[in-house]
Amino acid sequence: MRKLIARPARLARLAGAVLFPLTLALAAPFASATVVTFDDLKDDGTLPANYAGLDWSASSWFQFAGEQSPYTAHSGDRRATLGFDGSSATSAIGFLSPSTFQGAWFAGFQGVNVAVDMYFAGSLVASTLTLGLSDTPTFLNSGYAGLVDRIVFRSSDPAFFVMDDLTFSAAVPEPASGALALGGLAFAALIVRRRKAGASASTAIAA
Repeated sequence: MRKLIARPARLARLAGAVLFPLTLALAAPFASATVVTFDDLKDDGTLPANYAGLDWSASSWFQFAGEQSPYTAHSGDRRATLGFDGSSATSAIGFLSPSTFQGAWFAGFQGVNVAVDMYFAGSLVASTLTLGLSDTPTFLNSGYAGLVDRIVFRSSDPAFFVMDDLTFSAAVPEPASGALALGGLAFAALIVRRRKAGASASTAIAA
């Protein structure tokens, strides 16, 4: 009789040991970083509407190649600019799915500055520090680990800076994490079935 009672207890402890890390795994924003270099684009021009997992359709971002100081690319030869008609109103970049925005590299005329405002569900959730620019590309860290669905750029002169290597991570489960979740749920279901079987056996013996 004691064995039948003790066995479900051991199984319950084992289930707890499995389900706790499983819960943490399911709660984590599994994601891989995407770095938007613009170097896969062949011709100078306006950014395609849904380029690199981002929505550029409401912006005036223009990408180009070729040496033009102080508009220095951080990697490769291409970078993006808002152009002479650019402004904060035409700088918005949307994310096709909620993401974390790590930051981007900026260069431009000395005396020009840039900052990024981050939004989620229509509300401002964070803003970067204001970065003073030079012809040496500098990384502007977002400083925010939460999810965003839109970013907007502020600058003292939007026509005189460039951006490169914009980095973000879409919050989607990776295959390995999905397999872990399914395996853990299957194990939990097995534990429940065994506990029910043990309880039924105990009742039968007692009768």
